[in-house]
Amino acid sequence: MIELSVVIPAYNEESNIKLGVLESVAEYLSKQKFEWEVLIVDDGSTDSTVLAAEKFSKIHPGFRVLKEPHRGKGGTVIAGMLAAKGDKIIFTDLDQATPIAELDKFFPKFENGYDVVIGSRTGREGAPLVRKTMAYGFTALRLIILRLPYKDTQCGFKGFTKDASEKIFKRMQVYGNRERARGAAVTAGFDLEVLYIARKLGLKVAEVPVVWHHKATERINPIKDSFEGLMDLLRVRFNAFAGKYRV
Repeated sequence: MIELSVVIPAYNEESNIKLGVLESVAEYLSKQKFEWEVLIVDDGSTDSTVLAAEKFSKIHPGFRVLKEPHRGKGGTVIAGMLAAKGDKIIFTDLDQATPIAELDKFFPKFENGYDVVIGSRTGREGAPLVRKTMAYGFTALRLIILRLPYKDTQCGFKGFTKDASEKIFKRMQVYGNRERARGAAVTAGFDLEVLYIARKLGLKVAEVPVVWHHKATERINPIKDSFEGLMDLLRVRFNAFAGKYRV
């Protein structure tokens, strides 16, 4: 029986894989006493990400590659979460901005009966001022529009029980359309919709502080991403009014 599934979305990550970013994941999991699997979910990459991931998987038992059409990171994560077989399922970024070892903080929460455990970045050390400003502004908007009480909804390190994962990700609306490409990065609405549905279903959610290191990326566009984030907030609220998240 697989006790833990790790879902890692990937879009044009050939260079990072060849640099060995997945080695830390393999090293951490190889020390665990339970059975696990890692799904590297390719988001229709245009470089040799799939070949690099398959090469890595061939020499690292427990790793497998799931090839998906390009529709953005949100849709890719959904595909991986629904394909995972573990009793507990987490998703994490390939660049390991939050190291996989932070998972040690999640296990006690699951043992105490929580359905969802989310990482919370403290201070966001190393992040540029524009990203910190975007984060503070978005915190206020999500509280006003969706009434989500969490300190950090956007950390790309979240865990779910198998039952919670199926209930949440099968209900996704904003990012549930498999035909809709949204680029490489997750816009804010993905994580917000996940957590909104979790609260709507009455699932127990724990937020724990995790280590996080800023990773430079060209995929952040402050103006475009802020606008899309606001629109996604409104989409989630509209879907809620329309009854699309009903149990």
